[in-house]
Amino acid sequence: MDRIDAMKVFVATVDEGSLAGAARRLGRSPAAVSRAIAFLEAHTGTALLHRTTRTLKLSVAGERYAAACRRILLDLDDADVIAAGERSAPRGMLTVSAPLAAGETFMREIADAFIERYPDVVVRLQLSDLPVSLIDEGVDVAMRVAHLPDSSLVATQVGEVRRIVAASPAYLAAHGPIETPSDLAKQQIVSMTYFGIDSWRFPATGRNAVPQVVQFMPRLIVNSIRAAIASVVAGHGVARMLTYHIVDELERGALSIVLQDHEHPPMPVHIITPQGRLAVPKVRAFVDFAVPRLRKHFARVHKLASRA
Repeated sequence: MDRIDAMKVFVATVDEGSLAGAARRLGRSPAAVSRAIAFLEAHTGTALLHRTTRTLKLSVAGERYAAACRRILLDLDDADVIAAGERSAPRGMLTVSAPLAAGETFMREIADAFIERYPDVVVRLQLSDLPVSLIDEGVDVAMRVAHLPDSSLVATQVGEVRRIVAASPAYLAAHGPIETPSDLAKQQIVSMTYFGIDSWRFPATGRNAVPQVVQFMPRLIVNSIRAAIASVVAGHGVARMLTYHIVDELERGALSIVLQDHEHPPMPVHIITPQGRLAVPKVRAFVDFAVPRLRKHFARVHKLASRA
């Protein structure tokens, strides 16, 4: 059996989470998928997957092997592109990673428009607020909201966002103004895992020579940004989030930003790709397509958040 083909079957099985799912994706029988994985396990001399009638889970060795397979398959794709040169048009599977809230709104819209322009490309949009290893997960392009460490990744900045505190005008009218971080101790807090469940930290400012940490007892704890925003818009409390999370709410006046003089410095937003992937037509096409649209979007975010 061809080992490269078996690697493709193995990666598809991991991505789909089942032998049947991989079989459907590859247009093969479940038995053929099972034989390919058995071939790799015999070749490596170790179990790559733990299988039951209902679940499929990677072994420790399988996790390392899957990451290596992805790198090998990406390198093979790159070799084909180099050989094809400029005659190669964007095509194939493109994997894009983005934070959940970003993916559900503007990144999804960009992906929709991209596949309309490039009908030979299939976009897999992976949405997660957890860190993702581009190489290990086979990601072609990712959106990151953070100061990036030095690495081999190629980064293009598309904007910046602020970490803000917001509430509805109706809530503020009923509960009084929020002028300093200490005022939050008297407010109803809607907290999220990403921004602190029982305390928020504020940087040193001209008024405060040292950083402040505000402790609170939240009224609602939720792990969904969209759910938290809905609660705050309905007037049930105050929440911390990023400016791009609430651009529509700011535009229609459903939320107001408070404590603007106590914010952390803005964080950059980047589009990143693994070293060398920009030579692949589908990756270059998506970056060229997405970057100007993202810059326009984040310019709108900055404008709305600055006047809120």
